[in-house]
Amino acid sequence: MASTEESVVEATRVRGLMRRFYSHDDSPLSQDELDSLKQNSEERPFLVVHHLQAAKEGGVPLLLQGTAVTCRVESTERYTTRSKVRVCTLYTVRLTHGQFSWTVKRKYKHFQELHRDLYKHKMLLHFLPLGRFAIQRQQLNAMTEEMPSLHSGDRARRTSSKPKYLEDYLNGLLENTFCKNYDGMLEFLDVSPLSFIKDLGPKGLEGFILKRSGGHRIQGLNCIGHHLFCYRWSRRWLVVKDSFLLYMNREAGVISFVLLFDPELKVQVGRCHTDTKHGVCIQNFTRTLIIKCSSYKQAQWWSHEIRRLAERCDFLQTHRFQGYAPPREDTLTKWYVNGSGYFADLADALEQAKEEIFITDWWLSPEVFLKRPATDTFWRLDQILKRKAEQGVKVCVLLYKEVELALGINSGYSKRTLMNMHPNIKVMRHPDHVSSIVFLWAHHEKMVAIDQSVAFVGGIDLAFGRWDDSYYRLTDLANAETANHSTEAEEGAGDTVDRGSDGSPSQPATAEPGPVNTEDLTGNSQLWLGKDYSNFINKDWVQLDRPFEDNVDRSRVPRMPWRDLAVSLHGKAARDVARHFVQRWNFTKVFKNKYKDSFFPCLLPKSHTTADSLPFIVPGSRKASVQVLRSVDRWSAGTCESSIHNAYVNIIKNSQHYIYIENQFFISCADGRSVHNGIGDAIVQRILQAHSEQKKYRVYVVVPLLPGFEGDISTGGGNAIQAILHFTYRTMCRGEFSILARLKEHMQDQWTQYISLCGLRTHSKLSQSLVTELIYVHSKTIIADDRCYIIGSANINDRSMLGSRDSELAVLVEDQERVPSCMGGEEYQAGPLTLALRMECFRVLLGVESDSGIDIQDPISDEFFQEVWNRTAQSNANIYDTVFRCLPSNTIRSLRALRELTSAEGLCDADPEQARKELEAVRGLLVHFPLHFLCEEYLLPPISSKERMVPMEVWT
Repeated sequence: MASTEESVVEATRVRGLMRRFYSHDDSPLSQDELDSLKQNSEERPFLVVHHLQAAKEGGVPLLLQGTAVTCRVESTERYTTRSKVRVCTLYTVRLTHGQFSWTVKRKYKHFQELHRDLYKHKMLLHFLPLGRFAIQRQQLNAMTEEMPSLHSGDRARRTSSKPKYLEDYLNGLLENTFCKNYDGMLEFLDVSPLSFIKDLGPKGLEGFILKRSGGHRIQGLNCIGHHLFCYRWSRRWLVVKDSFLLYMNREAGVISFVLLFDPELKVQVGRCHTDTKHGVCIQNFTRTLIIKCSSYKQAQWWSHEIRRLAERCDFLQTHRFQGYAPPREDTLTKWYVNGSGYFADLADALEQAKEEIFITDWWLSPEVFLKRPATDTFWRLDQILKRKAEQGVKVCVLLYKEVELALGINSGYSKRTLMNMHPNIKVMRHPDHVSSIVFLWAHHEKMVAIDQSVAFVGGIDLAFGRWDDSYYRLTDLANAETANHSTEAEEGAGDTVDRGSDGSPSQPATAEPGPVNTEDLTGNSQLWLGKDYSNFINKDWVQLDRPFEDNVDRSRVPRMPWRDLAVSLHGKAARDVARHFVQRWNFTKVFKNKYKDSFFPCLLPKSHTTADSLPFIVPGSRKASVQVLRSVDRWSAGTCESSIHNAYVNIIKNSQHYIYIENQFFISCADGRSVHNGIGDAIVQRILQAHSEQKKYRVYVVVPLLPGFEGDISTGGGNAIQAILHFTYRTMCRGEFSILARLKEHMQDQWTQYISLCGLRTHSKLSQSLVTELIYVHSKTIIADDRCYIIGSANINDRSMLGSRDSELAVLVEDQERVPSCMGGEEYQAGPLTLALRMECFRVLLGVESDSGIDIQDPISDEFFQEVWNRTAQSNANIYDTVFRCLPSNTIRSLRALRELTSAEGLCDADPEQARKELEAVRGLLVHFPLHFLCEEYLLPPISSKERMVPMEVWT
């Protein structure tokens, strides 16, 4: 065994890079954990899955201590051997061990072999008095009677009642501690370390088989079909559970491969399917696995049992919206608007982890603080994960491996930082761009699963710049201004902010800050430390290996607030999310050679039979129906799905009163050439239907005023910003495929009665100067009829929706309960979760707290839609244009007008006092999206530019 020194590599820093410390998983079970495992008499904890070898070396028995094993021979099956010379009998033996029951099939010769092996082992203990046999000799000496005999002189009696005789014989052995713990007996009983782990479901089917190498249905792994003629056979222990099967090296205690049951599952027997004698072919989306059994009967038995165990699996068929998971009724769930509440609940949930933490992100910043303001490092993400790893929790992180020339998120730094903390923290990156031939697409999902019982899903990466609350502050000095001209104390901000009588934070005296000491945060009042304070359109993140150095000058540059949504969910829906992670993790482990060693374990999905037993519940959760949706392809997860897109289109088509969309992108309206998703088309069709039926129907769309790329909008914004603007305007209002152009064909200007396109903006004071900034809408949500909503990571564009491009994850939540509300001036039964979410969004966007006269209960009434929503958006946009001459703006329709604007002086510079008075009329954050901005320009990148050299699909 490698020494500790051999498994630790000295860390070296060269230009901020580090080599990882650990190359072996050397976290043994503690003596207390071993004692607990040995004494457990009901079930094995899930912890054993990650410590199979340690449990074996620690002497943990495979059978539950103090729990009897009983057997009953249920039936016999007589068959003729292939030689047709003799007739054999196969005995079906039903075994029970506590709450676990299973069946084995054995011939009489198997009983004979077991008896002979037990007898030899008994003799060996007598004649070899070695120390390693001390425990067995004690058990042997404790025997009160001789080992039961398999033979009897009464041949006739044995022939007529052989099943009963064998049953009594086996029960006699199982009453004997020495006999039942013998390795040969455990193999006879088909028992392994994974047999009695309740969270893995019923015991299932187990046994030794020969498995053939190869068969992976992954691009790049089966070059020119070499696996069909170049393969090897290996002896492995096969375990079949209720939603997956695996094979492992039983002696080494290492799980080698996990095959999840999916709609492609096929189990076939025969040489025509396996090209081998006594073969069984097991196939799913990602692999065709060939195993070889000892006989034709065993092959038939194994194929039958695999089908039987899998028949109740939810994942054998596609579900609503062609998704992999069905709706889960009565699921505890909770929504979050902004990162402050999300991060706080996530931090508390991470502290509750006992077994596993799964994390996947597009970008992860190890140094991000989950609770703020930070006065120490206790709630910093890397310290939380390190603390849990030291407690024995397995932390598995999947990161998107970016194309470094195009993105600066530095996932390599994140990986090394986390993995150097503890061997229980495992980080994998995917894809390998060359080997997988994937250069354009990304893993975009954001998810955390804890003990496969609680999951967090949404648009919020655990990264810099994501934490925010409903105040959307533009500044973060020792004394900062709250969004929309309200001053606040940083020491009263964040999760423990003190509210004034008007709902705004309290107001302290002004003080100039010094640099924050990240080694000692005592007394810190800043919410965004170092690169967490960001304005990525002004300057994108750089040098992320120096996390506590500011990225922009916070005394001159306002931060860009971040608006986002997420959800937490429990039980079976959380298991569905965890299963998706397990599928991606194991897929990545198979695909990349560097992850094939045992340091990166194969993960196992927990059974849904135990999902209702929750170790903890996120406070404030409420029951609803929850369905997990995703966008995946063979490159990203080994399977294909676009259920998020299908669900969006279905919700829009079936909505009765309104839809509310918040999204980072709005690129849709299929033309069969550059854009293919049908969300915009569904919106058009639904509005036209309402118009033809003369019924009220509203569509609210909130998107960022500018794309999130670095660029100076005063000079045009750069090619990347203009490219996204081109496709956004193509969806909204420009060209024959746009929503407004198609609506105008049927209703002229009456489209304003149905749809409103908006963005968000706020203002504050920085260094005694008035400043404004757009609020970056990063949300990915749709709300419909106050009864259902989707929240996830999927943008409204082809990249996220088609499934064949970026990988995404989302959840559809449908209220099962009803509460009284109002819709269109009439009484209405709304869903409590959805209603509260929509009201929270409207409350903040419209500034309801500063104007108690605003009624947001009825989202489709004429008074609300025109006099509240649209009037507020138009008024705010006009004020900001007057005070700041901010961009984008409807008055700027060409690049020439844009150049002329830069020399013009806004009211904020000409008359600051009057500007402050004008800003007092701003209500909330809502502004109309400037539909005429640069409408006279062709916004696609020039042919000679590098942005035009990449495929158009990158922008859509």
